Amino acid sequence: MTAENQDVLLEVEEEEEEEEDGEVVLEELAQTIVPSYGTAPDQQKLHTSEWAEFDQKPDSLFFNDGQRRIDFVLVYEDESKNENRKKSVNKKQMRKRQAYESNLISNGLQLEATRSVLDEKLNFVKVHAPWEVLCTYAEVMHIKLPLQPNDLKTRDSAFNWFSRLFRVDENIIKPEQEFFTAPFEKARLSDFYIQDKDIFFNPATRSRIVHFILSRVEYAVRDNVKKFGINKLLDSGIYKAAFPLHDSRFNRQLDVPNCPSERYLLYKEWAHPLSFYKLQPLDLVRKYYGEKIGIYFAWLGFYTQMLIVAAIVGLACFLYGYITKDNCTWSQEVCDPNIGGNIIMCPQCDQECTYWNLTITCESSKKLCIFDSFGTLVFAVFMGIWVTLFLEFWKRRQAELEYEWDTVEFLEQEEHIRPEYEARCTHVVTNEITQQEEHVPYTAFGKCVRMTFGISAVLFWILLIVASVIGIIVYRLSVFLVFSAKLPRHINGTEAIQKYLTPQAATSVTASIISFIIIMILNIIYEKVAIMITDFELPRTQTDYENSLTMKMFLFQFVNYYSSCFYIAFFKGKFVGFPGDPVYWLGKYRNEECDPGGCLLELTTQLTIIMGGKAIWNNIQEVLLPWVKNLIGRCCSAARSEKTIPRWEQDYHLQPVGKLGLFYEYLEMVIQFGFVTLFVASFPLAPLLALVNNLLEIRVDAWKITTQFRRMVPQKAQDIGAWQPIMQGIAILAVVTNAMIIAFTSDMIPRLVYYWSFSVPPYGDHSSYTMKGYINNTLSVFNILDFKNESKPVPLPGLGNQTTCRYRDFRYPPGHQHQYEHNIYYWHVIAAKLSFIIVMEHVIYCVKFIVSYVIPDVSQKTKSKIKREKYLTQTLLHENHLKVMKKNMGKIADRIWKGADGTFRPKFD
Repeated sequence: MTAENQDVLLEVEEEEEEEEDGEVVLEELAQTIVPSYGTAPDQQKLHTSEWAEFDQKPDSLFFNDGQRRIDFVLVYEDESKNENRKKSVNKKQMRKRQAYESNLISNGLQLEATRSVLDEKLNFVKVHAPWEVLCTYAEVMHIKLPLQPNDLKTRDSAFNWFSRLFRVDENIIKPEQEFFTAPFEKARLSDFYIQDKDIFFNPATRSRIVHFILSRVEYAVRDNVKKFGINKLLDSGIYKAAFPLHDSRFNRQLDVPNCPSERYLLYKEWAHPLSFYKLQPLDLVRKYYGEKIGIYFAWLGFYTQMLIVAAIVGLACFLYGYITKDNCTWSQEVCDPNIGGNIIMCPQCDQECTYWNLTITCESSKKLCIFDSFGTLVFAVFMGIWVTLFLEFWKRRQAELEYEWDTVEFLEQEEHIRPEYEARCTHVVTNEITQQEEHVPYTAFGKCVRMTFGISAVLFWILLIVASVIGIIVYRLSVFLVFSAKLPRHINGTEAIQKYLTPQAATSVTASIISFIIIMILNIIYEKVAIMITDFELPRTQTDYENSLTMKMFLFQFVNYYSSCFYIAFFKGKFVGFPGDPVYWLGKYRNEECDPGGCLLELTTQLTIIMGGKAIWNNIQEVLLPWVKNLIGRCCSAARSEKTIPRWEQDYHLQPVGKLGLFYEYLEMVIQFGFVTLFVASFPLAPLLALVNNLLEIRVDAWKITTQFRRMVPQKAQDIGAWQPIMQGIAILAVVTNAMIIAFTSDMIPRLVYYWSFSVPPYGDHSSYTMKGYINNTLSVFNILDFKNESKPVPLPGLGNQTTCRYRDFRYPPGHQHQYEHNIYYWHVIAAKLSFIIVMEHVIYCVKFIVSYVIPDVSQKTKSKIKREKYLTQTLLHENHLKVMKKNMGKIADRIWKGADGTFRPKFD
């Protein structure tokens, strides 16, 4: 149970103990009603909503008079018909609701209540904000509104003809007229571009203003602590829902005046699956849903467009590896019966494992040639530069949207305290700045305790992930023994199944699937835990709450999704010792070894399963679950097909929008961004998979919020918030991880060292640089007699007089004075790997710095537009007022002159 629910239960229990007589009720109501807009102190009384029956107009967005527009809808259950709760509780809830609605009316809002058509217990309260209220709060909220049409000429892009092929037809969705805007001021009403008062404030702005009022109107006062806000009333069950209305059905356009059916246009041209190739109508998305939704889809669309370039380059690198895999010398040697067929490999586990022939790994070595090629190095360098270009060009695009959507100088109203925070304000402290007393929910010591608990809980869950990763490792080690014992044991691997289903491959695939299942289970649990921890920390504002939750969730998801990949890339097969002295986990399990071609193919398999599985699972959650819930709701309301349902009741039966809104959408895409950048050196097809997923994701998200969810409350947003620095951190880390993958996970550096140093004298026998003999050179020799008793394998028939076996390492052979110690090749390879990491990092970081410096965050074109708007705003709002003042002063002077005593007037004879 969350802390918030506990507060609600405690509050209900306390309220049940209070007196219920009429005098107390009237006294509390009188205390609750707040004299405000349009109400004088001596007129304090309980205001009630107007009651009206449904007028049988299912698509109407207006009160029954057809004049006042519905800006918001509140839904509650009639307390007198609720038999599940005690009468005292019902009476308390009704009292608070009546007080709240009365204060809404006192604040100038107009309410009209209507009973539900389908459920006699439900009542709908429609809220309308008159012109005066809109003007008052538009000034309080610093909302920017049109001054005059934009007279700046825009130049068409050279690629305008090409982009027109993918744009929405302008005859269907007309381009929005651009205006110069300024923060609204009632005193300068005449300066604003008002042609029609009914459309000066668009529906999204009206809903935003009304929600601002709903979030700040009081409904009770207890112990001199005011309780306010629709969110608290929703949490306590006094209201069942609060939402703005969709303007039409998504699948039918209306022929109603002042109703442009924007929802229908968005569904047809944006959310419909057949529109996947079209550019998004971002201006209409922003107009209908607000800037916060618009900036998310703008970022997602821009990210998807940038992925096109990365996907093309990645696909080219993949095709290069696929085409050249038959020319891969080291793979040919593995598959050659005269080379790989004569190499007997040492067992990779104790006792249960047996000797095996190198040709068994022929198929996996061919696959590895596709991913572990020179194209991989080129693509890793390219992606290091691509991620910088993406972030820098997004900043420019974001600056353009800030100008176009009037958020350049966005002045967010002073953020109010969360009701959950204020409800706990029992301690009195002195504010250091104002030197006034204020209430806080905890002392400094209490705050430290909460933070310590929160950090400890997060660390505990991260350690739980690490424990699950260790569990997967133990699974790998134990199951590898089973597969080695159960799979065909013929040393030559002549059985067809053994060419494809090796113990390494079987262990890798099953471990990846189990790892994915554990990841998804931990995600589901931790989401709830993270919210509980954040609720316990009790952040002061909603921004603090979201930032705190963002860091917890991303840190957990980062470790959860990437830990297994980091293990395979940088730990597996790196600390295994050699057959005569293997390294053990927990003193029992022998450490895993990589395939003779390296662990890169296993990392590729892990990424494919996690990325693919995650994309499929998320789309099922986002598409199937809301659709099934709405379908069940429609089936349960059999009377729906027999009665005419009003627009507000149709929207009520849609799925509610979560409190965190787009948080999970951003989190999903940023985790994907990490997969595309952090491990792309092992899987060049990752950008292509991400591109396909995102093309689907855009339309799925659009379809979801347009057809399956209630309309979101429009909110202002200047950028993507805390996700920007998170992506910048991932971009920096990606350079390091890709360099280390190429150096330590792939076999590229050992091959290059062999080609340039050990294939020719003094270390090699070939007369020219070649890759021939690479496999024999990189597999060390071990004497079978040197096995320890606890690790000695069972000898197999067919082994013959074989006295040695081979293993993957660079060590001196038996009989050498430094037998089983690292040889000169090993130290050459280590030096080359470290040199490669340093060179690659410095080159990419230098290029990133130059690109960041060359590409300004705001284009010159956008800067000019901003300066022009500032100049015109100053001219319109200030110089015009000076002219009016001069004109008025002249008239005043004339009146004074005419009204002066005649003795002071000049006489004309």
